[in-house]
Amino acid sequence: MPKSRIRKKDDFTPPPAKQQQSIKLNSGRRWVAPLMLAMFLIGLAWIVIFYVTSGDMPVESLHNWNIVVGFGFIAAGFVVSTQWK
Repeated sequence: MPKSRIRKKDDFTPPPAKQQQSIKLNSGRRWVAPLMLAMFLIGLAWIVIFYVTSGDMPVESLHNWNIVVGFGFIAAGFVVSTQWK
């Protein structure tokens, strides 16, 4: 059987180095964290005021629905938190 020819491989040349791109840390959404915290605190304060005043405040005509309003603010804070990068 005939012997095959030896093939010479080309020398390895690494690909050209890519320039490192700077990572932009500023996302332009500075309003998210303060609004999120504000919603959490408003909701918490609403519920605490309702319990401390035995239902007389913040809105007396809502009765126990004041708890739902407080949790609504907290839920809105969680919705806003999804926009945080």
